[in-house]
Amino acid sequence: MTYQFEPGADADGVTVHIPLQVLNQVTDEGFDWQIPGLREEVVTELIRSLPKPVRRNYVPAPNYAKAFLERAVPLQEPLTTTMARELKRMVGVPFEAEDFDWSKVPDHLKITFRIVDERRRKLAEDKDLEALRLKLRPKARKALSQAAAATAERQGGESLERKGLTDWSIGTLTRVFETRRAGQPVKAYPALVDDGPAAGTVSVRLFDTEAEQAEAMWKGTRRLILRNIPVNPAKFASEKLTNQQKLALSSNPHGSVQALFDDCATAAADKLIADFGGPVWDEESYRKLYDKVHAEIVDVTVRTVGQVQQVLAAWQACERRLKAVRSPALLPNLADVRAQLDGLVRPGFVTEAGIRRLPDLMRYLVAADRRLQQMPTGVQRDTTRMEKVREMQDEYAWLLEQMPQGRPVPSAVLDVRWMIEELRVSYFAHALGTAYPVSDKRIVKAIDALAP
Repeated sequence: MTYQFEPGADADGVTVHIPLQVLNQVTDEGFDWQIPGLREEVVTELIRSLPKPVRRNYVPAPNYAKAFLERAVPLQEPLTTTMARELKRMVGVPFEAEDFDWSKVPDHLKITFRIVDERRRKLAEDKDLEALRLKLRPKARKALSQAAAATAERQGGESLERKGLTDWSIGTLTRVFETRRAGQPVKAYPALVDDGPAAGTVSVRLFDTEAEQAEAMWKGTRRLILRNIPVNPAKFASEKLTNQQKLALSSNPHGSVQALFDDCATAAADKLIADFGGPVWDEESYRKLYDKVHAEIVDVTVRTVGQVQQVLAAWQACERRLKAVRSPALLPNLADVRAQLDGLVRPGFVTEAGIRRLPDLMRYLVAADRRLQQMPTGVQRDTTRMEKVREMQDEYAWLLEQMPQGRPVPSAVLDVRWMIEELRVSYFAHALGTAYPVSDKRIVKAIDALAP
């Protein structure tokens, strides 16, 4: 893809023009290296941005900037990564790429991204491409929809985007939509979209990225299968329980027993769709997937309700013990357990955790209960361990902040949350055992590896 650069003598510096219809295909990779004419200034200012104990080893900064550029290979990796490695080789003083402070680099040395429409009129501009992408997302999606409609009209066919579908009536759904509009290549990713439980239908919509496509396609496939199963698995599971069992299940975060059963049925559908290789992209494969899920979903839902009943019993025991501990000295510790329980057992927790993780969820709750039992006689020990867990939670919160806003969070990143729960088990109920070796060092290492 080519871009139109506009070198400027004003405070805005260099501007790159990006057509709205290709905004989803553009990354900021490489733009940190600037254009060659300004590169030496950028490197000089980055060296000056280093912490003083490091910076004093690279004086005068312009000389080191020039020496760096003579040996560096541009655009192979992030600028600061290359700088940290090559400058350390020159002097030997250790520091990391994160030690450079972009906020201290003057704005005129940073690329300005200007988004333009088909007539090259400015829609918005910013130094932060991701912020622009988020701001213009509705317009960008509308542009993709218009491109798809125009392509269908030219070809004399039906539009790729559809609404209110109650069955698979779309033949084969292409995984990548490509066309040209105003001379620019347009690429988007179609997927089924769940229109929600009230509508009970699905639609076909275009997405900016494959990650968004994958998330939507899964939920859309699940909705389409569940709406067409003649026997409501959640209702069937409810009918299999005694009144006493229903009473035990009535204390749940969902607000009603039926909502809890619906959650169990959704989780059962997820498990079966995964077991049978879904989601799928054509009608024949969908019919086969539907038949397999249809054949087993009632039994899987009933078994899931049984597992959830045990999880809720453990949760209720924790809730009772939490209310029974009243020492003012333990208020911060009790608040920590309160937050943990609210995070583990909440509306939709069965689908969120997934059926395979229900035994782990049970173990986390038992561990929390044991912690509450030991807390009154070991306040200092509990507080020390709690602070270690909070350090990992802060690290995880930082990792989540690094993820692009408005985009699905990768599953590997979400798994760190469960690593922290395993860490809690190792600290507060070691005898229960963990699912895998875990420590604060392992969690930090995982976070570092996942950070963009």
